[in-house]
Amino acid sequence: MTDKFHYRCNDCQAEYPAGKAMYLCPSCQDKNSPDQPPLGVLKVIYDYDSILSSFLGKAPFDALAGDDFLPLLPIHKLSSLPMLRVGNTPIYKIMESNEKGDSFEVFLKDDSQNPTFSFKDRASAIVSAWAKENGIHTIVAASTGNAGSSLAGICASQGQQSVIFVPATAPIAKLTQIVMYGARIIPVAGTYDQAFDLSVEASLRFGLYNRNTAFNPFTIEGKKTVSFELFSQLGKQLPDRVFVPVGDGVIISGVYKGFEDLLNLGIIERMPVIVAVQAAGSSNLIHNLNAEVFNALPSTTLADSISVDIPRNFHMAAKYLKTYAGEWITVTDLEILEASLKLSRTAGIFSEPAAAAAFAGLLRYKSETRLINGSRNVVLLTGSGLKDLKSVQTLIDLPRAVQPDPSILDRIFTKTDFSA
Repeated sequence: MTDKFHYRCNDCQAEYPAGKAMYLCPSCQDKNSPDQPPLGVLKVIYDYDSILSSFLGKAPFDALAGDDFLPLLPIHKLSSLPMLRVGNTPIYKIMESNEKGDSFEVFLKDDSQNPTFSFKDRASAIVSAWAKENGIHTIVAASTGNAGSSLAGICASQGQQSVIFVPATAPIAKLTQIVMYGARIIPVAGTYDQAFDLSVEASLRFGLYNRNTAFNPFTIEGKKTVSFELFSQLGKQLPDRVFVPVGDGVIISGVYKGFEDLLNLGIIERMPVIVAVQAAGSSNLIHNLNAEVFNALPSTTLADSISVDIPRNFHMAAKYLKTYAGEWITVTDLEILEASLKLSRTAGIFSEPAAAAAFAGLLRYKSETRLINGSRNVVLLTGSGLKDLKSVQTLIDLPRAVQPDPSILDRIFTKTDFSA
């Protein structure tokens, strides 16, 4: 099979042919140090002119969508993808208004509807498919929970083996998922960053194929598919803003890469404003955007999926945000919990804290009247609240059980309880 893409280093711009598994740029990775975000993250670059010429008069986006965007994926056959339905997640429209009376559209993109209930399935599906096409049976990853349970579930559906390094403090629901899917789980008495380093060492020593974000370039290729879906689901119209929860910077880079592919094909003429939303207790990416020397602060947030000391995709995410005039904001844990509660009680969507952070960012924009009248705004909801029940216990109060006696009903309810 001929190569349909090549790799390009985000930092030195060196290019490398496809055909074998590659992680970081060989020239840049020697400059890396443990206390700094890695250099040398690779981008996957396609021959956009050849893609356009292959459409033979068809509308480019329609032609791409009709082929499930295969020309913009690093795999050769759609049959290499897992049998599980990954992507094509629902989008829900709600209306909001501010104190000035401005009204604007809000679209909730609910990626908790993926097979393992998180956005990470998009990346795992592409990594697994590429491994399948290249005769690779075992894939390793480090994760705070979602990426690990995602890889474990996708591999199970593909007949592949997965090995997951995970901080022992990860939510029990995520650890349970990993074990139930049959992965080999290795809890680490340390941080995500330490689990990441162990997984990379395991790859080097035992030749395991590594799925890690900001290490395996195909993770971004999987995550970018959300941008294709958004463009399609919004009637081939761009949103004005997309609010994205940010930890290591890979999801936001994927969102940018998807829209950038459409820009390179001339399908769209501008980049929407992408808003990076980080937890105030773990904001190492946005607080270092203009720093001369990266300085990591210990993360303290209940949003474990975006709790990262050293954002592995810092350099690519920062470049995207600066190149395309992106925006950024931090939200407190309290704001995240309040956003989760509002989502649950007004939209019927129970999101984990990391996902609710994006909605918290939109609510802050609303309170500061930063959303333009008539604008179209998208919130990426990246994971189910069932992934982390512990974090919301302070929000709920389960009542005591009552006796199964009909006479108790008159003490519980009044006539007005059910009035219109």
